[in-house]
Amino acid sequence: MSAHSGSVNTSAAVHAAPTVYRVLFAISLVHLLNDSLQAVIPALLPVLEANLALTYTQVGMILLVMNLTASALQPVVGYISDRKSRPYMLPVGLLVSGLGMLSLALASNYYVVLLAVACVGIGSAVFHPEASRVAHHASGTRRGLGQSIFQVGGNAGQALAPLMTILIFQQLGQPGAMWFLVPAAAASAVLVYVANWYQGQQRAKKAVAAAVAYTHRNKRLVALGLLVLIVSVRSWMSAGYQSFYQFYLMNIQHMSYDSAQYCVFVFLLAGAIGTFLGGPLADRFGKRNLLIVSTLGALPLTLLTPYVSGYWIYPVLFLCGLILLSSFSVTVVYAQELLPGRVGTVSGLIIGLAFGMGGMGALVLGYLADLYGIASVITLCSLMPLIGVLGLLLPKDQKLRAWVARD
Repeated sequence: MSAHSGSVNTSAAVHAAPTVYRVLFAISLVHLLNDSLQAVIPALLPVLEANLALTYTQVGMILLVMNLTASALQPVVGYISDRKSRPYMLPVGLLVSGLGMLSLALASNYYVVLLAVACVGIGSAVFHPEASRVAHHASGTRRGLGQSIFQVGGNAGQALAPLMTILIFQQLGQPGAMWFLVPAAAASAVLVYVANWYQGQQRAKKAVAAAVAYTHRNKRLVALGLLVLIVSVRSWMSAGYQSFYQFYLMNIQHMSYDSAQYCVFVFLLAGAIGTFLGGPLADRFGKRNLLIVSTLGALPLTLLTPYVSGYWIYPVLFLCGLILLSSFSVTVVYAQELLPGRVGTVSGLIIGLAFGMGGMGALVLGYLADLYGIASVITLCSLMPLIGVLGLLLPKDQKLRAWVARD
């Protein structure tokens, strides 16, 4: 059998595959629990800042360590899983994150905090590429919807951060982090079920497996580079609003601690809703089109964020999160179609880069806040959706399909 015919047969098998909703919702639930653990870090920042007398630069460094460990390891884990899938590493990754949460609850100095958040980052690096591969396989023909179901769990988990701050950390302080051993253990139990299902799918898949070969390699890699840049800048902005907007509201707008947390919650909750809606919209109107609209379309609203006050903050932040993060899952699916057959590697690169560049952005933004003030940082973040212009240089969905037809 030729490589071409093998690719066609594999593609036909993929297109005939059903959408397995029970697995998608199970992996989405675990994504929620996993990312709620990560969301503890930015939620705990005001508490750590007060307990350890941290500067904004040190606050940014905490986020960088957590996100950079996830970013650096995710493509590596993805590459390894592309060569040989290891689904039972999924529950192990969540247990490592749980260990990090326990260490964070007991940390009495800055360096122990850095070690604890590194454990959380490592757990995330193990979880995301393999979980994205499971979601890709369980999506069947509805890739956009399937990836949205998977990603909305993560965004919902992140949205819980401000509420956790109010309900847990404001009451219990830093030791409250040890309670997150419970979701870590629950997530590990669910992942054992998911790993069992996926292992069986892998055995069945060997009957139709074929090497994936594709043309236009250079064009695909250039497009992937542009996509990485867009995702990176979007992550910088998201980190700015999630981590530093609360300080802006409290120090510049003189908003109460609780009210500032609710504002961040509104932004993240809207992002979770946008993530869920983005996949079906991309299936209908095109992934490239949604990517462009989600970035440039958010610009008029982000430009208002340094200037709105009072109750106007809530609708502006809600619409910002809804529009901006509607392409969160879409970028993953688009990248997977750019490099077919490299699901783990590409998912690790895009999702891992989102975390890693967000953490690097948090460090830079924290440094700039120390130098020029927090208001300047929020103004800078409000301009970042301009990166969406680069989306016009990405190949259209029809062109990607044409490339596949010729492969």
